[in-house]
Amino acid sequence: MPVAHVEPTQRVNKEGAGSHRNAKKSEKTVKLCGTNYPLSICFIVVNEFCERFSYYGMKALLTLYFLTYLGWDPDLSTAIYHAFSSLCYFTPILGAIIADSWLGKFKTIIYLSVVYVIGHVVKSVGAIPTVGNKDVHIALSMLGLILIALGTGGIKPCVAAFGGDQFEEEHVSERQKFFSIFYMSINAGSLLSTIITPILRSDVQCFGDDCYALAFGVPAILMIVALVVFIAGSSLYKRNPPQGNILLQVCNCIGFAIKNRVNRHKYDPPRKHWLDWAEDKYSKRLIQEIKMVLRVLLLYIPLPMFWALFDQQVSRGHFLAFVGSTPRGLPLRKMATGMIFAALAFGAATLVEINVMVCGSSGRMLYAGAYLTFWEPKANFCEASTSLYDHEIFGILEHLLCSFLSSSSNRSCDVFLFQEKDKIEAHKMIDVNASDVHITWQIPQYALMTAGEVMFSITGLEFSYSQAPANMKSVLQAGWLLTVAFGNVIVLIVAEGAGLEQWKEFLLFMGLLLAVCIIFSVMAHFYTYVDPDQLQKMHREDLYKEDDDEDDEKYDKKMKNNDIHLKKAEKTTKL
Repeated sequence: MPVAHVEPTQRVNKEGAGSHRNAKKSEKTVKLCGTNYPLSICFIVVNEFCERFSYYGMKALLTLYFLTYLGWDPDLSTAIYHAFSSLCYFTPILGAIIADSWLGKFKTIIYLSVVYVIGHVVKSVGAIPTVGNKDVHIALSMLGLILIALGTGGIKPCVAAFGGDQFEEEHVSERQKFFSIFYMSINAGSLLSTIITPILRSDVQCFGDDCYALAFGVPAILMIVALVVFIAGSSLYKRNPPQGNILLQVCNCIGFAIKNRVNRHKYDPPRKHWLDWAEDKYSKRLIQEIKMVLRVLLLYIPLPMFWALFDQQVSRGHFLAFVGSTPRGLPLRKMATGMIFAALAFGAATLVEINVMVCGSSGRMLYAGAYLTFWEPKANFCEASTSLYDHEIFGILEHLLCSFLSSSSNRSCDVFLFQEKDKIEAHKMIDVNASDVHITWQIPQYALMTAGEVMFSITGLEFSYSQAPANMKSVLQAGWLLTVAFGNVIVLIVAEGAGLEQWKEFLLFMGLLLAVCIIFSVMAHFYTYVDPDQLQKMHREDLYKEDDDEDDEKYDKKMKNNDIHLKKAEKTTKL
């Protein structure tokens, strides 16, 4: 009887101690101005702002740096630019694996941010003309870009998920608003950087030319600031420890389920889900969590088409996404609505493009991408600036180029040099006159794309976090970011392979997105929302029940042994 009395008391004490630890942990969470927002999210939001300023500030000059500083042709410059952009969105899966399986989100952000800073510094050094020759500049630039891609891609899924981890389970609305603020910091950093860094390059002279070293150095400083700010909030962060190599467990579980499903015996009872065939070896909790992740990843399949439109629209002209709280409603419905807005934005862009007058000519371009820009402030006057290195050719053809400037009003034109057989000819591409297409035509594009981004991107970011199990949140964030990478791939395939006129290309993208939106809406209709926190509580209760059953079995077994021992002792006494 003493044994039966002691063990439950020990269990209650353990649970009480655990509750005490949780209460103590809650008391340590510092709130922001009496609200339910943890103070730690301020450091995370500022870190994200500085990091995005760093990334987009560097990226805003990248193509121009390839063309004018390294002397690459436009095809190679475009290929390297898109390869770098794609790498930045493929590497998040690596950061997610490290965070969820090995180091945890906090340490992963710290270590990969250091790699990020080193990449920026190497990139800035490569832009200093006095450091080595052209080959050294190219090598340093490529090494810097690879390190930057590893750094920015590795921390992308961790920072957003780490911010969501700071909130208590019951503060769902506060967490949703946090993702809106988090996304606003991304857009604010990207907007300011794309304005400031080009000014630093053109208005500040160093080494007798445009100061790329300074323009790349400022983003490096901002990344250092981002790292320092994040470390400054270390004492306030709520950290969830990693739970082993979760990705390996997921792969093994899926492989085991498929193997059992294929090799099943005809007398085996049917299972509701193909993953249930792994129950012989893996826990029901892991199987349920894998089901959750696979259902979300299946929904992600149509999403790259949205990013194909959004990123292409950004490449045509930078959009500022005003971010506030997204309207209430089911997340997947809001995401589908965002797709429709984006498609309508491209419809508006198609109408504008039809009204744009573009003049071109055929022939083989001499020094592809090297063009001369002329301003025509008045008749019979020309002032030219060139990025061509061969000034002799420019001198020979100057009289041909100036002959284009016989007409008059204030406008700019690009003059391209073409070689046709043995003759070199200059062809002028006239920009749109101010009176041809009014700037107000662009307002619908901005409004529709901004609304689409708010509905789609913020909602998807929060949806990826809320529907992920606690031990796979970074992995699912990485899956969300992979949709952006595949969106860039779609742009390359359509833009390079189709060879359509611009307005036809816009119309094609609009039709594709509307078709994808219909498919996504059907998939979303059959999706069942899951609360991972509630699932975790259920598993915790089941675990406690299992512990109770084990304790009861141990007690019964012990009492039985005691009973047998007493009977034997009694029998011995009689003898």
